[in-house]
Amino acid sequence: MSAIRNVCVYCGSGDGDDPRFAEAAEALGRALAAAGIGLVYGGGGEGLMGRVARATLAGGGYVTGIIPSFLVRKEHALTDAQEVLVVDNMHERKQAMYERADAFVALPGGIGTLEELVEQMTWAQLGRHKKPILIADVAGFWRPLLALIAHMNDSGFIRRGFELRYLVAEKIEDVVPMLRATGPAREAELEPGGAVAVSDL
Repeated sequence: MSAIRNVCVYCGSGDGDDPRFAEAAEALGRALAAAGIGLVYGGGGEGLMGRVARATLAGGGYVTGIIPSFLVRKEHALTDAQEVLVVDNMHERKQAMYERADAFVALPGGIGTLEELVEQMTWAQLGRHKKPILIADVAGFWRPLLALIAHMNDSGFIRRGFELRYLVAEKIEDVVPMLRATGPAREAELEPGGAVAVSDL
């Protein structure tokens, strides 16, 4: 298996109300650039999407933006990225992001971010890929989702053999080390049944 060369980051096209979200997006962009890891993202220039991309670029990193044509103006596509791929629809966008990424990170965001994250979790659950999935639980943003997943498991809807495997980091500085420690070569070693919190590593 190859090392992690490109990370797909899912996040909001807005900043959210907590300034820690924006700080986390910029910190993640800097961390990816410093580690020599490329950013794959939704191509927008606004909100957390724009912040993580610009921070990656400012740090000398490589950015691939993938955006549907109908969102180019609405999300102000970031033309400064080294690679900008304009696709026809959301399905093509998600497929292209998946193909170019070795791992996935979810920062805070809205319904679109949630949908992208859950789709990758579903594909992994069904054995379609073994790429690491990491939830960046900035300021506890994702705790309701993590509680819901635990509730699904406790209620018998996550059956044996279909356990979810994902990582949870509360600090952005832990994201890259966690991904590298559980990269494609070791992802299958994660214990089944839920998250591996940074405090457990």
